[in-house]
Amino acid sequence: MAPQTRGMSFPKVLIERDSNSEESSSEEEEEDDDVQNDVAEESDDEHVEEKDEASTSTRIRREPITISLKKVCKVCKKPGHEAGFRGATYIDCPMKPCFLCKMPGHTTMTCPHRVATEYGVAPAPHKSTHSSLEYVFERQLRCRVSAIKPAFLIPNKVNCAVIRYHSRRITCLEFHPTRNNILISGDKKGQLGVWDYGKVHERTVYGNIHGCILNNMKFNPTNDGTVYGASSDGTISSTDLETGISLSLLNLNPNGWQGLERVSESVGGAKVTMGPSSWRMLYGLDMNSDKGILLAADNFGLLYMVDMRSNNVTGKPILIHKKGSKVTGLHCHPLQPELLLSCGNDHFARIWDMRRLEAGSSIYDLSHKRVVNSAYFSPQSGSKILTTSQDNRLRVWDSIFGNLDSPSREIVHSHDFNRHLTPFRAEWDPKDASECLVVVGRYISENYDGIALHPVDFIDVSKGQLVAEVMDPNITTISPVNKLHPRDDVLASGSSRSIFIWRPQENFELKRPRDENRIVLCGKGEKQRKGKFEDDSGDDFDNGTYGSKSLKTKKPFLKSKAYGSKRKC
Repeated sequence: MAPQTRGMSFPKVLIERDSNSEESSSEEEEEDDDVQNDVAEESDDEHVEEKDEASTSTRIRREPITISLKKVCKVCKKPGHEAGFRGATYIDCPMKPCFLCKMPGHTTMTCPHRVATEYGVAPAPHKSTHSSLEYVFERQLRCRVSAIKPAFLIPNKVNCAVIRYHSRRITCLEFHPTRNNILISGDKKGQLGVWDYGKVHERTVYGNIHGCILNNMKFNPTNDGTVYGASSDGTISSTDLETGISLSLLNLNPNGWQGLERVSESVGGAKVTMGPSSWRMLYGLDMNSDKGILLAADNFGLLYMVDMRSNNVTGKPILIHKKGSKVTGLHCHPLQPELLLSCGNDHFARIWDMRRLEAGSSIYDLSHKRVVNSAYFSPQSGSKILTTSQDNRLRVWDSIFGNLDSPSREIVHSHDFNRHLTPFRAEWDPKDASECLVVVGRYISENYDGIALHPVDFIDVSKGQLVAEVMDPNITTISPVNKLHPRDDVLASGSSRSIFIWRPQENFELKRPRDENRIVLCGKGEKQRKGKFEDDSGDDFDNGTYGSKSLKTKKPFLKSKAYGSKRKC
């Protein structure tokens, strides 16, 4: 649901006590006094000395309690001020530095990084090789990267969409490896969706795959009709997209949630009570196609390996990040699958050699200031590394064989959120031969003709420049999940429970039949929505103090020429 604008003053609540109720005990009177001191204005009557218990109990029974709610900042938790969105403007907490660049001395709206993304970004180095290793890299890997940077073709117009496709917010997207018009999606509830966006209305949602968040998906390289999924229920699934039949390859919580409450015996013989803190969740997922091994990592820093041929777990779990920390992502090198890149909430991205994979044996540790949401090798040569961190920084390393002590560039970008959202992840454009273009959703909203919108940004990471920001006046939710097609000029965006397909405007308007319905509206509440792309799931917006009154001024969805007509399913 879109944020609502509240008044700056809070109402006072009067609670009448029952006149026939019994007298309160001394402990209840003390609790009442504490509540009145914390959240109510003190009255002079409360400081009058009590003469007898009878008069005190009578006064408590008959006198109403006045409660005045105080303004409390959601950032620093202190009263007297507020921080958050007011329409398209983000109000900073006066006790904290700029929310965008994390530096003091200015606010988010006056931050120089907000005006120019390349502000303070060091240019790409141009130097000759000085070692044999760099020489081999330039001859064998760099030659795969085009020396001439082609013109970027940006998908900037919504071609089709499914509104309220999933029951909860979308968490991951993947394009089919061979069928260009097939897109699969996962959501917070563990559902798996299959959508043919070429035919628009052909879609399927399998709701019996996982019990909770589906965090990552990968296609089987030998069978493109099968997709693997890693979920917060602690399982790895193998699902047939035609039938929806799923096979569990790994289950880290075999006894379920109720099994955590049982008392088990440890190795030393002492009884240990298992609690919810021992629940294991799987986040990162990738595969080593050469060895036929599926890799998954959990919220305790452990890496698990599953043989895709036998569907059995191989070896023991390996600690690849700090014990008890979440491994948020895994990525195998596109040309040398033996190289593995991992990232986690221990503020590190780590490079591993799978031929000698053991705890503490990482080749290099890339330090960050906060949680690392994602880390990817560049898609064609694998020579670069791109990471997304919660400190509002995109970091780029131009060569995995060069100096990795510090990144080649740090690009300030707004993706540090304080709401219930899927983490933002900057991803490479797999079609870009120059390995410079990345796509990432934006958290801080901008005011476009009186409408608060959250664009999807295309950034040239070789310069730090914003190439394009795509948006639509009918999409008022945030789009943290974005995936570029590996072969077509198509962008898929997951915004709350809806999916949008973007194409270059000059291309699809010439090919699309005029009478074809390109919008599918799922779920209930079509009349209540009045044509707006807003969501009531409660995942993408908090019901905070600030909202956007300007949303009422945007054009109704039914009259939008960019989409055509819509159809309710």
